[in-house]
Amino acid sequence: MMRRHNEGWVEVICGPMFSGKSEELIRRVTRSKIARIPVQVFKPMMDNRYADTEVVSHSALKVEAIPVDDSTQLLRAIHDSTRVIGIDEGQFFDDGLVEIVDNLAATGLQVIVAGLDTDYLRRPFEPIPSLSDRAEYVTKMLAVCHRCGGPALYTQRIVQSDDLVVLGAQDAYEARCRMCYDPGEPEQTRLAIDGG
Repeated sequence: MMRRHNEGWVEVICGPMFSGKSEELIRRVTRSKIARIPVQVFKPMMDNRYADTEVVSHSALKVEAIPVDDSTQLLRAIHDSTRVIGIDEGQFFDDGLVEIVDNLAATGLQVIVAGLDTDYLRRPFEPIPSLSDRAEYVTKMLAVCHRCGGPALYTQRIVQSDDLVVLGAQDAYEARCRMCYDPGEPEQTRLAIDGG
């Protein structure tokens, strides 16, 4: 099938944990499936918190997904007939995802990427910020602050770990608003000094 160049674009859904990013990704790809548009959804192999071959939201919505190790494996797994590509947890992919997504959109595909745009220390969490710079549509999602109920734009880690990535959900992280995010918590400060 010959694709026209004006048919492709990139959508990024970003924000903190518990903001509904995966749920929004599932909603968008499901609309395409209902319209009988060929869709493929991908997720990082390392994210097996809820299921191995599905993207599952915190609210238990789910869609079938192909787990891949990196952006190159993702590219090799795309079928010729696919017109819409969904990618969950984009922050766990390598930086090569930016060029791959850009090239897929240039060939006429619609690419939707969901992921954290900042880490638990409020630093840019690549490749989501770079993807956002190249996207036609960027949706910034907000969560509800676990402390005060206000609009939360940050993810605060609440368990001790020296690792940048700690897979978990409510047992390891909380969504926090600007006022309740606490960079002075001993664990956050120590990691910021030791890790970067």
